[in-house]
Order: sequence, then C-alpha cells, then structure tokens
Amino acid sequence: MTVRERIHEIIFESDTKLGKWFDIALIVSILASVLVVILSTMEWAGLPQWRGRFLAVEWVFTGLFTIEYIARLWSVKRPLKYAFSFFGIIDLLAILPSFIGLFIYHGETLLVIRTLRLIRVFRVLKLARYLSEATALKRAFILSRHKIVVFLTMVMIVVVIAGALMHVVEGLDENGNPTEFHSMPSAMYWAVITMTTVGYGDITPGTAFGKFLTAALVLIGYSMIIVPTGILSAEIAQQRRPVAGKSCSNCLYEGHDADAIHCKKCGQRL
Repeated sequence: MTVRERIHEIIFESDTKLGKWFDIALIVSILASVLVVILSTMEWAGLPQWRGRFLAVEWVFTGLFTIEYIARLWSVKRPLKYAFSFFGIIDLLAILPSFIGLFIYHGETLLVIRTLRLIRVFRVLKLARYLSEATALKRAFILSRHKIVVFLTMVMIVVVIAGALMHVVEGLDENGNPTEFHSMPSAMYWAVITMTTVGYGDITPGTAFGKFLTAALVLIGYSMIIVPTGILSAEIAQQRRPVAGKSCSNCLYEGHDADAIHCKKCGQRL
C-alpha cells in the first residue's frame, strides 16, 4: 500500500483503528472551533486581552483544517471532483474566511467581513460525514424526492387558494380601506404561517368566514405534518442493512455494503 492509499484509508474510511482515531480527533476539533467562533461574538471577547488569544486559537484550527483539506485533495484520485463536492465545499468554507482576512486589512470597517468570518460556523456541517445514519437519510431523500415534490405542490396549491379567498373576503374593511390582506402575497404569507401552526398573530382575520378558514387551515396543517415524516420513514425502513465505513478513492461514493469488495458505482476495488 502506497503512502497516498494509506492516507486515504485513514482520512476517508473508519474501519481501521487509525481511521477511527482520526474521525474522533476531527470531530472534537470541529466542535471546539465552532465553540470558539460562538464565544468570539461575545462582548468581552473584544477586549484586548482576549482578542489575541481568540485569534491565535482560530489560526491553530485554521491550520489543522487546511492540512486536512490538502490531505483529502492529495489522497483522492480525482481532486477536482472532491473539491466541488458537497463536503469539499464545506471543507473549503471552514478555512476560507480566515485567509480572506489576511488580504483585507481593517476588516472592522467592513461589516461584510464580519459576516464572512461567521461562515466558519459551517464547520459543524463537516460532522455530517461521521453520522452513521447520514447515508441512509440522504438516500431516503433522493428516493422519495418525487413524492416530496408532489406533497409540496399540493401544499402550495392550498396556500394559493386560501390566500385568494382571504384576499377577496378580508382585503377591505367595513369602510372600504385596505387591510393586512390587501394583496395576494400578504394573504399567502398568512396562509403559510397558519398552516405551519406557528401563528405569529401579526395578520388576523376579522370576519366569520376568515376565522372559519383559519381553523380549517390549522387542522389541515396538523394533518399534513405526518405526510413527509411517513414518506421518509418508509424509505429509511427499506434501507436497513449493514453499511461499511469505506469510501471509494475513485468516485468518492460512500455507503457500501459491509461485504462489498468493489464500488457499486464505478467498480473500483475498495
């Protein structure tokens, strides 16, 4: 086994002892780095005695994640494919804001730089690759995407119809003045908030028909909550099978069967 293959085995696979320790160390680093980002937004963190410490710790994490990112690109056979994959982009976002700060001085005068620094919170998304059910959940979303699209389409139809009815009934008050339902977008916003049973109360009906429609939408909303849950649960239940922690070095596909020898997507030997 070459050094490149060994690095790939440690970084991308969790079946080996070193691979498991690498995953644990990376998870701890991700959580610690996100905690540093959160604490750095506190008022006391801007004091001179703390600012330098936070900066030093942040650059330590940036260095670690940069080394990890370079190692991932070097160990795979198709670096560009990984770089433009979901996790490749997340890995880049984990280190990019710190390097942007090097080229733009006096960042405190540009609010956009503070926003870019908060992108480092996306490091928490790197944890997704270490969740044992992440692959099954992703496959469940893919397999049930048509059913979910149909469900969302039906929801949008109900929202448009309810919004149109409320716009007609509640659009003008008793004196002929426009109300909160004076436009279709406003009425559709009310329908969405009502169907999700959030109920902000910033827009409320005043007529008997409007209140009746509100009650009907709330009941419809409660009944619709179980639909996407049932769709995903059914797909996940069909995929319960042993999954290995192996990753294909050629196409980066994960989620192989426990007894798989070759990649089910490209045929590369695992």
